Amino acid sequence: MEPVRIGREAPMSRRSLAPADALSGQELPVQDRPCEWDMGECRTDLLPLLGELGRIASEGGDLAGILRVLLELMQRHLKVTRGMVNLREPESGRIFIQQGCGLSEEEEASGSLARGEGIVAQVVDSGRAVVLPGEAGSQSFLCVPIRRDRKVLGAIVAERHYANRQMLELDAEILAILAATTAQAVELHLQEHVRKVALEDENRRLRSALQSRFRPSNIIGSSRPLQEVYALIEKVTRSRTTVLILGENGVGKELVASAIHYNSSNAEGPFVKFNCAALPESVIESELFGHERGAFTGAANQRRGRFEAADGGTIFLDEVGELSLAMQAKLLRVLQEKSFERVGGNLTHQVELRILAATNRDLRAMVEQGRFREDLYYRLNVFPITVPPLRERGSDIATLAEHFVARFSREVGIAVERIAAPALSMLMCYHWPGNVRELENVIERAVILCEGGVIEAHHLPPSLQIPAVSESPAAGGILDVRLGQAEYELIVEALRLHKGNMTEAAAHLGLTRRILGLRMARHNLNYKEFR
Repeated sequence: MEPVRIGREAPMSRRSLAPADALSGQELPVQDRPCEWDMGECRTDLLPLLGELGRIASEGGDLAGILRVLLELMQRHLKVTRGMVNLREPESGRIFIQQGCGLSEEEEASGSLARGEGIVAQVVDSGRAVVLPGEAGSQSFLCVPIRRDRKVLGAIVAERHYANRQMLELDAEILAILAATTAQAVELHLQEHVRKVALEDENRRLRSALQSRFRPSNIIGSSRPLQEVYALIEKVTRSRTTVLILGENGVGKELVASAIHYNSSNAEGPFVKFNCAALPESVIESELFGHERGAFTGAANQRRGRFEAADGGTIFLDEVGELSLAMQAKLLRVLQEKSFERVGGNLTHQVELRILAATNRDLRAMVEQGRFREDLYYRLNVFPITVPPLRERGSDIATLAEHFVARFSREVGIAVERIAAPALSMLMCYHWPGNVRELENVIERAVILCEGGVIEAHHLPPSLQIPAVSESPAAGGILDVRLGQAEYELIVEALRLHKGNMTEAAAHLGLTRRILGLRMARHNLNYKEFR
């Protein structure tokens, strides 16, 4: 490789390692005077060090270690005051500083050079070295490409204070040897970097796709049972099919109904909610279908019912299992024909809407008992969605608890930063018969009682308190019991922090994965509950 020699017409800028206006393309004139060998520098002692660098590079060490040795060689034996190794990103072509020495804070902070700017970019683009002798006290500048076969992977840049032409040419040759020595490690690093970036991008894309594909903004949680609910909601929002939402009290059936409506094609229409168990049967018919003036005592005016109000949108019938058989028959007609008459009237009203129904009852069993119409059951059960109870949602308990803490902290005006590990352990171990509604009430109470910014175990209600473990000698003694409780809480906190990743949780606790697994089995813990 023959370096490009540059004349003195373009002085070196002190503010930049690679001034873009320094190139002139002139050949350095041959000097008649002797070479300046009186600077006390010798290049022969570089040979063993170059061999050592070659050995480190050939052993497949990490690039950071190889470049650290390279920069130390440049500083110690080439008297380099500032140096850097620039690499070119294969995909984008962006040139960035991989490692350097003697750089200013601005240069380290920027970390990159725009493509096509300055000498470094020109060296990387052309594959030809550049040597700029210093003038009037300025530093000399050297830049050589890092080549691997026909590819230019980056460049090595050096600045130093002398301007001896023969020495600069010799140093350029030495830098070229250093570049060739490190080229394979640089190529492997770039390939790994590209692969890592591609995998990270793919991971982000898949996560984003999973979330954007369907993640209702009004429902909190990412556990596997809830992901299955998200998938069903996404599918049913594409049509206007009747949906039956099943689940225990307090699981969030109304939130699922809201998610279906507001993510469907009729989201611009009204969303009308009606609790079938909240009113006496004599009032329900009027509430659902409306009534004409004078239809019954007290009916002084005509009134539209909930079905008319929901025309063009969605009606949500909560606790549909509480309807009487007579009301079930009238509801069946609306489902079949989308038509009805107001109480006391004979004019048929047509509506175009979607019906969502919810219940915590076993309608199939009610059909067998004769308490629920079989034909209505099949009309409602077109697309059932079962919302899982909170005890089956694993890590969602912690996520929901933190959400409620933030919400009630704002509402009540009490600064609460976190939930202590023992309290969180109690929340995770409780069976939650009241589901999310019960958790919400528990956290609201705890926030009100909280002092010092941390929710402790004693802020939780007695129903959540863990029964005292026997501390008799037969049970292993007080020390063993207390140590076991502390171990349990630490493991739970680590699994929650790392979302059920046992490898990361084990590293966090300073254990091997096998030992963590044994201790989790001792406490009957399953990593899947924390995902």
